[in-house]
Amino acid sequence: MGSGKSKVTITDVAKAAGVSNSAVSYALNGKPGVSEKTRKKVLEVADAMGWKPNSAAKALSVARTHTIGVVLNASSTLLGVEPYFMELFASVGVELEKEDYSLLLRFARDDDEALRVHRNWIAAGSVDAVMIFNVEIGDRRVELYRQHPEVPALVFSDSSVSGGLTTISSNDADGTRAIVKYLHDLGHTHIARVAGPERFGHTYLRDRVFSEETSKYRMRYDCLHADYSPKEGRDCTERLLTLSQTPTAIVYDNDVMTVEGLHVAAAKGISVPDDLSLISWDDSYLCTVAEPKLTALARNIPSLGKLVVPMLYALIEGKSVANRFEPGYRLIARDSTAAPSAE
Repeated sequence: MGSGKSKVTITDVAKAAGVSNSAVSYALNGKPGVSEKTRKKVLEVADAMGWKPNSAAKALSVARTHTIGVVLNASSTLLGVEPYFMELFASVGVELEKEDYSLLLRFARDDDEALRVHRNWIAAGSVDAVMIFNVEIGDRRVELYRQHPEVPALVFSDSSVSGGLTTISSNDADGTRAIVKYLHDLGHTHIARVAGPERFGHTYLRDRVFSEETSKYRMRYDCLHADYSPKEGRDCTERLLTLSQTPTAIVYDNDVMTVEGLHVAAAKGISVPDDLSLISWDDSYLCTVAEPKLTALARNIPSLGKLVVPMLYALIEGKSVANRFEPGYRLIARDSTAAPSAE
């Protein structure tokens, strides 16, 4: 077998064995990720075909690719309206280019597909490091990179859900405390929140601290979870405003949901901020052009590249890197918040 070709490739072996290229790479390189039965089959097929490791490719496998990988499974629609990722990637990309590094961005339809991309990257040595976002409690990506320390991962989450991988995180607990205290000091006693997906670690942390802080101030607190999209922001606002006792302030976990909340209030004849105060978690251009302008919890996303990229380079060099917090949040009071009207 293989006599008709000058060189047998991994693709040839994969086709003959009836498995994927990444499975062949795992098997031939002695890496975990395939069963012993599959590994044995691949090795037998490769031997029968006369496969030999390419010395140039083998040398390249330990060389750097000058690439940082990111896999997102958020919808393209949401990415188009929420500025966080685009601002962050622009900031990181500018810093990476200074050392001739590139950002490789892949989109996945679901968690399973995202995990397949990560496994392929590890097997093929396609990236020098990865950044992981929207980390869930018990996230399979975290476990995968714990098993493959040869590809370092920088996790954008609280360290409590990172499985020991290096993290960079916003101080969501302090941000939550700032919002609740601000609303309490204005005189609000019943507030609500339209939160992000509860499977995310940062949402879980915010949920817990919101409950703790509102309890401390003896405030009533209602919470609905959404997917960050304008539609769900609108739907959750309408549900909150149909309660027999409606909140006098609503906090949203992103800017686009806050803008939709403003539209719902206007359609119902509810005055913002006279009858209802609104706050956006994360400031943006949208918050400054809305009418009224939106009070927001701000962080300096464009500056993050200068913090993130040195952490990535240190991880690639095999150095121990301490977990870091982003620069702190600051609450920007604008025209969408005020003291509650007298009942």
